[in-house]
Amino acid sequence: MSCEDEPEGVLLKGEDNVATRIKVERDKRGWSTTLVSDLLNEAGYEMNPSAVWRIENRKRRINLDEAIGFAEIFGLSLTNLVGPPTLAAGPAMELIDDVAVANATAQRAQHAYRRATDALAAYLAEHPEIREEAEVMVSNAIAARGGGSHARVRRKYALIVA
Repeated sequence: MSCEDEPEGVLLKGEDNVATRIKVERDKRGWSTTLVSDLLNEAGYEMNPSAVWRIENRKRRINLDEAIGFAEIFGLSLTNLVGPPTLAAGPAMELIDDVAVANATAQRAQHAYRRATDALAAYLAEHPEIREEAEVMVSNAIAARGGGSHARVRRKYALIVA
């Protein structure tokens, strides 16, 4: 791949990132390679202190199970562990994880909202005589749950089910 073909932005180097992060996380906690090895072994990931040192110093590759073990003992997500080490100095990776989780939650909620409004719209299309009352009830229910003013919610909902 030539320089022109390389993608722009942060290029993730998984194993290098993990090796650096293991060292950073171990040093941050003041843990020895022996303690890290003991914690991994207790968690069910067999490793000796020499292997920890060799991984940190890029003398030994790390497999996925071992990476999961390191993430577990450090209390990190696997995504966080393999992320750029420059983001590990502060709370950036944890905040990035929080954003990703919140985004996934919002996507699921948006999908559920669309399903519910589509189902209600289909029902109201078959029962137009109750449409206005139903729209008022929807706007009241949404506003009562902190979703905004009655008028704004009613206008927005009316656009969705129209």
